Amino acid sequence: MAAAGSTTVVIIALGANLGIAVAKFAAAMYTGSSAMLSESIHSLVDSGNQGLMLYGIKRSARPADEKHPFGYSKELYFWSFVVAILLFALGAGISIYEGIDKLRHPHGIDNVEIIYLVLGVAMLLEGFATYKAYKEFNKRRRGRGFLTALRQSKDPALFAILLEDFGAILGLIVAMIGVTIAHQLGYDAADGIASIVIGCILAAIAVFMAFEIKALIVGEAADIETQRGIAQIIRAEHGAAKPIRAINEIRTMHLGPTDILVAASVDFHDGIPAEAVEAATVRIETAIKSRYKDVRRLFLEAQSVEAHQEAMAAEARHEAELTGASPEEVKPKLAKAVAPSPTAGGVPTKQPPERAHQQAIAIAARPMSRKQRKRSRKKN
Repeated sequence: MAAAGSTTVVIIALGANLGIAVAKFAAAMYTGSSAMLSESIHSLVDSGNQGLMLYGIKRSARPADEKHPFGYSKELYFWSFVVAILLFALGAGISIYEGIDKLRHPHGIDNVEIIYLVLGVAMLLEGFATYKAYKEFNKRRRGRGFLTALRQSKDPALFAILLEDFGAILGLIVAMIGVTIAHQLGYDAADGIASIVIGCILAAIAVFMAFEIKALIVGEAADIETQRGIAQIIRAEHGAAKPIRAINEIRTMHLGPTDILVAASVDFHDGIPAEAVEAATVRIETAIKSRYKDVRRLFLEAQSVEAHQEAMAAEARHEAELTGASPEEVKPKLAKAVAPSPTAGGVPTKQPPERAHQQAIAIAARPMSRKQRKRSRKKN
């Protein structure tokens, strides 16, 4: 689910946009301005999107059940993606259509003072909503640049509202310019051009949102600082006098903005008692969950270095088979896939690492027999 601050930001934006949409529609009908009509549609679509976002936040907060054992956190990502589609199809599409229609059938604007009044009030309300969204966003930047923090954000409820608010302010400025040119210079086409520009702004925001949210739906790793911190905690149990012999790999994935899944593969020293393994596992889990409150689930797999390399090679070979790549084509990828984890601090193996590495690549790149291919097809 989303953080509490994100929910507040969405509610503020929804209230502002509903009021603005009503005022803009009234002004558009009274004055006949195409740019104002585009802005009305923009605010109406934003209001609908924020309603969907609140619905997604509520749905994502449901507890795990038998059908969804990892919970419903990803549902927020789905509804955020729907928001991006609606913004592109309705917001951008209708605005561009209205602009083209105005260019084909230009007409003057009446009662322009009403438009200026509505745009001025809308800019104040949108400015307040943007300020609240930006303030909440700044709390999570942690010294990162704006664009970097935006792209690394795992909370679409926040960054989608922030983008929509910025887009709304840009749209208001464009509408103001278009109406002013049309009224002062008598160039009626400026109103239609402004509507098209507003549509293009909405389309650009929608496309950016769609790509960012798609990555979250597919499964994005935790940010690099969190990954390094988790690796550091596990590495504290690694060494000659420690229970862990080698760290094979650590994987993380965001199931939701505040829901991180961690899966790690480690090689415990041979001969250590089960109690020591259990104690080390408890220490690792307690330390990670204490430092990173968003880590809800942690799975620690005991696996030898050799077994892990073979498993990784088999996984990469299966991927290569699905894509139709030849063994030679997949070798560079396999070399990276089966390489010892850089977090291991030197992985002790029963044979030289270079030889184990080469053997793993050879296993993965080895062509499958007819019988093996038949068995693989049956599994799939």
